[in-house]
Amino acid sequence: MKITNYDNVYFLGIGGIGMSALARWFVHKGKAVAGYDRTSTPLTESLIHEGLSVHFEDDVNAIPPYFNVENTLVVYTPALPNDHKELNYLREQRYTVLKRSQVLGLITGQLFTVAVAGTHGKTTTSSMIAHILKYAGKNFSAFLGGIASNYDSNLILNNSGGNAGMMVVEADEFDRSFLTLHPDIAIVTSVDADHLDIYGDKQYLLDSFKAFIDQIKASGQLFIQERIEDQFDIKNNIHKNIYGINRGQFFASDITIENGFFKFDYFEKELKVEKIRLGVPGYYNIENAVAAIAVCLSLGVAPDEIKPALEAYRGVKRRFEFRIKSPQLVQVDDYAHHPVEIEAFLRSLRDLYPGRKLTVIFQPHLYTRTRDFASGFAQSLSLADEVVLLDIYPAREEPIPGVSSALIFKEVDVQAKMMSSKEELLSKIAALDLEVIATVGAGDIDQLVQPLTDFLKKKYDLAENTY
Repeated sequence: MKITNYDNVYFLGIGGIGMSALARWFVHKGKAVAGYDRTSTPLTESLIHEGLSVHFEDDVNAIPPYFNVENTLVVYTPALPNDHKELNYLREQRYTVLKRSQVLGLITGQLFTVAVAGTHGKTTTSSMIAHILKYAGKNFSAFLGGIASNYDSNLILNNSGGNAGMMVVEADEFDRSFLTLHPDIAIVTSVDADHLDIYGDKQYLLDSFKAFIDQIKASGQLFIQERIEDQFDIKNNIHKNIYGINRGQFFASDITIENGFFKFDYFEKELKVEKIRLGVPGYYNIENAVAAIAVCLSLGVAPDEIKPALEAYRGVKRRFEFRIKSPQLVQVDDYAHHPVEIEAFLRSLRDLYPGRKLTVIFQPHLYTRTRDFASGFAQSLSLADEVVLLDIYPAREEPIPGVSSALIFKEVDVQAKMMSSKEELLSKIAALDLEVIATVGAGDIDQLVQPLTDFLKKKYDLAENTY
């Protein structure tokens, strides 16, 4: 099938980060776009502001009447419940109904594609690649799994605004979505156990990553993190590149922290790029940057364009995003929702602010993930001094008997800890003496971040324009 044959595109779950990027791309291509989502969010409000029709009730009468069977492509997220009225109606009426991943596979199928996979790090790595390519004036487009701060969007288009010469995409392992992709270049950043509600155990997850690697086009390239490369036996004729920190064919070394910024030297073969100042913090972001640099150099970016591009890179919203940065108080927000991610985030935050009290507000994401990793969450959160634990954000799941935030709470070993509802949060924070505070999680904790920022600025008498 050819998606160019459709005049209209209707999205079920249009407010999802991957879905909204696709919606914006179809608007860019001149299609009429509309859609449904469960709740209004800043992202859906942005789409409405951009001229898209979005509604929030599961009602078949809300589907635009001119979106008929012949001229409409329906794109849906697998997070929808099986009894979703609109989805079932559109299927019954024999509309063309595809998952987001299938549509992404169709879009990228005829283009040179760079796909970034991994249980952690894929959003930052793909956004770094896109940012460097845009800085260097390359012809490309990028679908991101987060809002790039430099562009305030999850869709980055090539400088000319014309047809992309190549595509940068995230290769999402959830629901095995990345198996619709056949990239020319693939990056695998990490393969920690996750999405066990889908895979059952880690071996099936690894099998899916192996299948993704096997789908790299003939004579293509794989860039893989050095700690995991021995988990995959690469048998086809792709070229394997290994990256890391202090190890690998491509690596960072001489890492320092100066005035809140990480600096490092990049090495590969006979090339060295010295004293790169990364515009975002975190040791893991240095590793992500190494992968991005290696890929971009292979795509023809000049070495002297790397340093200024990465220094100008401002990261992805909700990825180590500073909300307040003052001598009195630091507030940071992060999307981390797996124990490995939380540990890496908190260790980097500790190194940036040694000796200062660290308070973490965490919202677990999914009942199954909480059940599977409760002890791991508790161990990583114990790197903080104070922990405030919110209720589980269920997303697509129904409650599981016996599974709640209390599973994590009882094992957290910190100076002070408390449970809180979202409604109680500000009143409980008011009683704490704060120095560095972080909001962490992938659920709707993002809706609390701005109110918390406003509250903290008032409490600590900080100027409105405080970074």
